[in-house]
Amino acid sequence: MDGTHAAQLSPLSEHRGQQERPLLVVVIGPTAVGKTELAIAIAKALHCEILNADSRQVYRGMPIGTAQPTAAERAAVPHHFVDFLEPDARYSAGQFEGDALAWLEQWFAHRKCAVLSGGSGLYVKAVLDGLDPVPADLAIRTELNARLEAEGLEVLVEELTRLDPTHAAAMDLQNPQRVVRALEVCLASGKPFSSFHSSTTTRRPFDALIIGLKRERAELIDRINRRVDRMMETGLKAEVEALRPHWSANALQTVGYREWSAFFEGEWSEAQVAEEIKLRTRQFAKRQMTWFQKMEGVQWFHPEQLENIAEALRVECANRGWGPVQLTQEHGE
Repeated sequence: MDGTHAAQLSPLSEHRGQQERPLLVVVIGPTAVGKTELAIAIAKALHCEILNADSRQVYRGMPIGTAQPTAAERAAVPHHFVDFLEPDARYSAGQFEGDALAWLEQWFAHRKCAVLSGGSGLYVKAVLDGLDPVPADLAIRTELNARLEAEGLEVLVEELTRLDPTHAAAMDLQNPQRVVRALEVCLASGKPFSSFHSSTTTRRPFDALIIGLKRERAELIDRINRRVDRMMETGLKAEVEALRPHWSANALQTVGYREWSAFFEGEWSEAQVAEEIKLRTRQFAKRQMTWFQKMEGVQWFHPEQLENIAEALRVECANRGWGPVQLTQEHGE
């Protein structure tokens, strides 16, 4: 950490009145943009806790490759829905919606606010708007998995791109299980998979202030590259080796892990793995921004525009009659 930025916001009472609508402050943005640092600063300022909205950070044994909040960060402010599932476990946006809303209901029974932070757009949408029931057809899924084995992933990707170009442009097309699931929905419903993620808006018993973080492309690429270098230096290879008994799990069909297959097969060096992770992380960040930029009601900031972010919080607090607090962020890279 090389500095501290502070902005005045009011004594905020932690407990809310019976008729007062609580506030969920949502921090979104691409990977490596700086969401964790800001979410912690806001949670400290508002005397509340953080819900993690990252579909990869929910798994145990994967702290380095998924860039989970560190032990120190989690000690500074409690984080929920981090590091609580085994890699073999299946966990969906729909399950997260139910679990997160149940936690918020209990929390908001007595508290004014909470922070939701993460880069999984579907998880964020699930909490804010709800998801349409998504159809499932086991027979179609079985047939698609058989085609995956016989014809390869590329054929299924081409079919998905034809049936649902919107979803194909935003998803991880290297994840075979997600490609199969999206195609299953398209074929079972006769509608694009993306249509189930856009039409539903369920009124929630809380208000939301959505803060989006973005950086210039070159700046974000530099942060991604340095993050991957740190991951390699701090033991990503050992983490991946420990996870090899779970290699077929959906949790590991993701950036930071699947690139190691070529290393274990003797085709790539560690340096080549690192470069491939950087490339795919940059592609992943672009898909995240594609999703988030379509969201309504987002106030966008550079992460270092702390005074501007504080002003947005000040306005929200003033509208509720909440007193000032101090927004202070220790600023690393």
